[in-house]
Parts: sequence; C-alpha cells; structure tokens
Amino acid sequence: MLTLDATADSAEALEEQGRLLARALPPFAVVVLIGELGAGKTTLMKGVAEGWEVASADEVTSPTYTLIHEYQRGGRRLLHLDLYRIETGAQLETLGLDDVLRPPESGERKLVAIEWGERVEDQLPRPYVRLEITPTGGGIRHLRSSWVR
Repeated sequence: MLTLDATADSAEALEEQGRLLARALPPFAVVVLIGELGAGKTTLMKGVAEGWEVASADEVTSPTYTLIHEYQRGGRRLLHLDLYRIETGAQLETLGLDDVLRPPESGERKLVAIEWGERVEDQLPRPYVRLEITPTGGGIRHLRSSWVR
C-alpha cells in the first residue's frame, strides 16, 4: 500500500518525490493533489511524468488555463487536470470526467492526477491517492499521501 510522508527542500527534491510516487502506483491510479497556490503541485507533476515515463520535466506545464494536459508514450497515459478555475458543475461537465476516469484498456497504464481535486472527491472512483503538499517555511514542503477507500 502506497503511503508517503516526506519533505522536499528544493524543486529538484519535489520532482524526485514525484518520480518515486509514480513508480509506486498501480497500472491505473487517480491522484488528488491538494495544496495552496504555489505549494508545488505542478513541480511535483514534472517528476510524476518522468516516473510514469510519459514526458520529461521540461515538457510538463500547468494546465490551469487549458484545464487538462495529456501526456502519452507507448501504452502509458498521464492526464493532468487543474480544477482551480472550475466554479460550477456545468464547467466540470465540459471536462468529461467520466471519460477521464475510465480505466485503461487491458495491458495499458493510466494515471489521472488532479490539482485542486478536493473539489470533486465525491465523484472519484475508489480507491484513489490523496496527496497533500504543505509549505512549512524556508522553501520546505511536507508531502503526505494516503489511499482513500
């Protein structure tokens, strides 16, 4: 069972935590990323994309304005959502969340990572990973994850 309780004192360390997280996930996983603006969610996702083997850190950007970025390589997919700008159920429906959360075809791997995902936790398939990033001062971030069943 995946649980994480770690600190990161730099962007590089945060990316490394993302790589470790991605490598520990099953072939289909949903990860809810929780943290204030600037906590490091997108920086963590740079490492996740590398660990999931779908993109380099340089290719990963925040989907704040586009709402969703998809990275794919071979039989692996990463869907990176940012729900910060979602304010209504109608806006959420335009994302096609049911399709996004559909498990992959046999033999494929799919990871759905949702920044500000606490806004849709009641709509997520169980189990999923809830990961909180908390800045503690001095550029240090505390990361804590757990499975929600």
